[in-house]
Amino acid sequence: MNRGMGNMQNMMKQMQKMQKKMEEAQAELGEQKIEGSAGGGMVTVIVTGHKEIVDVQIKQEVVDPDDVEMLQDLVLAATNDALKKAEELTNKTMGQFTKGMNLPGGMF
Repeated sequence: MNRGMGNMQNMMKQMQKMQKKMEEAQAELGEQKIEGSAGGGMVTVIVTGHKEIVDVQIKQEVVDPDDVEMLQDLVLAATNDALKKAEELTNKTMGQFTKGMNLPGGMF
């Protein structure tokens, strides 16, 4: 009977270690800067691993008052590119913790 309790305590310690590593990995993601771009680098958007936009750069030559829609499309495309890359980084980073676990999708 006592051995079962020891295993339970050991399992709890392992879970706490894993929790701490997950929190550290999550914090590191927030410090990562991921760049997305569109129009051959005419528009660049930088996001963090937490999918927070921290910078938008637009080259002057792409700013055309007669074609605002193109600029909007480029900003959208660059933003989506950056967010997609951030999502891939998150899945790669946090996926190491969920391997072998049957967690519902979308946990991270």
